[in-house]
Amino acid sequence: MRPPFDRVLVANRGEIAVRIIRACRELGCETVAVYSDADTAAPHVRAADLAVRIGPPSAEASYLNVDAIVSAARASGARAVHPGYGFLSEREALARACDEAGIVFVGPSAGTLAGLGDKLAARRAARSVGVPVVPGTLEPAPVASLEAAASVLPEAERVGWPLMVKAAAGGGGRGMRRVDDPKELPGALIAASGEARAAFGDGSVYLERYVDGARHVEVQLLGDAHGHVVALGERDCSVQRRHQKLVEEAPAPGLTIRRRREVHAMAVAVAGAFGLRNAATAEFLLDPEGHFWFLEVNTRLQVEHGVTELVSGLDLVHEQLRIAAGQPLSRAVLAAARVAARPSRHAIEVRISAEDPGRSFAPVSGTIGRWRVPDGPGVRVDSGVEPGVVVGTDYDPLLAKLMVVAADRPGAIARLRRALEEFEVTGIQTTLPFHRWIAGDRAFSSGRVSTSFVPDRWRPAALRARAAERAAQLAAAWLAGLETGSSGDGTPATGLPPGDLARLGADPDPDPVAVDPWVQAARREAVDRWPA
Repeated sequence: MRPPFDRVLVANRGEIAVRIIRACRELGCETVAVYSDADTAAPHVRAADLAVRIGPPSAEASYLNVDAIVSAARASGARAVHPGYGFLSEREALARACDEAGIVFVGPSAGTLAGLGDKLAARRAARSVGVPVVPGTLEPAPVASLEAAASVLPEAERVGWPLMVKAAAGGGGRGMRRVDDPKELPGALIAASGEARAAFGDGSVYLERYVDGARHVEVQLLGDAHGHVVALGERDCSVQRRHQKLVEEAPAPGLTIRRRREVHAMAVAVAGAFGLRNAATAEFLLDPEGHFWFLEVNTRLQVEHGVTELVSGLDLVHEQLRIAAGQPLSRAVLAAARVAARPSRHAIEVRISAEDPGRSFAPVSGTIGRWRVPDGPGVRVDSGVEPGVVVGTDYDPLLAKLMVVAADRPGAIARLRRALEEFEVTGIQTTLPFHRWIAGDRAFSSGRVSTSFVPDRWRPAALRARAAERAAQLAAAWLAGLETGSSGDGTPATGLPPGDLARLGADPDPDPVAVDPWVQAARREAVDRWPA
């Protein structure tokens, strides 16, 4: 079968660039990578058939530079541009520039991006088709000065406290502030607007009621140029920190078939109002009383698209490329949509990021030492790094996505626990300790999650202290074993079982003269893997 495009430029980096390059290769499309000076030797650059430099390390001068992306596409002879997620993926400017250059943008049209990409426009559209919208404002709030921002207080009182200040453009938690006290609102509006302007080039913000105890549920959508829009199932993305997702799963636990069909229909109605073409995700809050409230539409491939792929059996990037080439929704997509409310598998994704979960998930930098990813039945890892890669702070800290799939949710959680124990990273702190904790947490296993799950339950100080104490005990036992040797009956002189010493890499009957480098490496690992 002829490929959708002869050559595709991937306007992104990291794991999503590698993911798209692989999908293109499977369809017979040549690929072009773009890179900044910080990514000269990055895995995504080597994975592509061609690579084009687009600027210095700063995102504004490289991956967010529309002219540089389009120029690279022209120079390399690419017939299409796939933006991945983040960066320029939801920018009307890139879609329009591609149109003007005669290059296909793999995503919604510029008009759809302008409509659905503007959260205020999407809220108005949802209301127009009868979809319940989280109470809030429908026009941008004034942010020219503190005095101007204060003028929105009467409207804020109608919305109710606490409330959220949210950016009208972009996503990923940027330009968002929770406000509990009316006195804090003017400052929060101006701060959120400034952050949104820096991240998305648009400082528009609005007010939205904070729904306490809510779950975050999103619906995967695909639409073609022939007027067809379908839902391919929903995902629960409630486990978040600073309004950014940490764990995603499909299907959303606890929903009946009727409720799934209900939220799928809402999502299709909103997307249909804008004539969606290509991939998008409609996001909702599910309140404690069981009501769905529309939030926004993300007009791009989502970070967590893989869990929908594992449940549906589809490759969403393949489908994106076919739709962009003018093909109608495939038979496989239509078949998956028909059974989307009756999923037969369960998938979970966790994001492995260069962040310290013990210090409020602060981004960290460093050089990756050991990088060993899990394998086996039902395990998928999408990554864009390797041993020796230097992780800086120029870009998003996401390193990899670990996904598992099983026949049901308990099976998926069990598989996730096993896979996380196999995942080994040294040289840099990652979010692995958090994910190992949550995979064993009873509330998570029972499905009792909400957007406040992490601040309510994650207590890293105690876990880190116990891990440090355990590592110190094992180190002392290992050293004592070197001095005293075995008790003579196969039991280490330390009194600790061989399994505990093995976790440290210690031999139950060590040679007191030679210290094996492997043992030294294992000692370091015992510290890196907090909590044990």
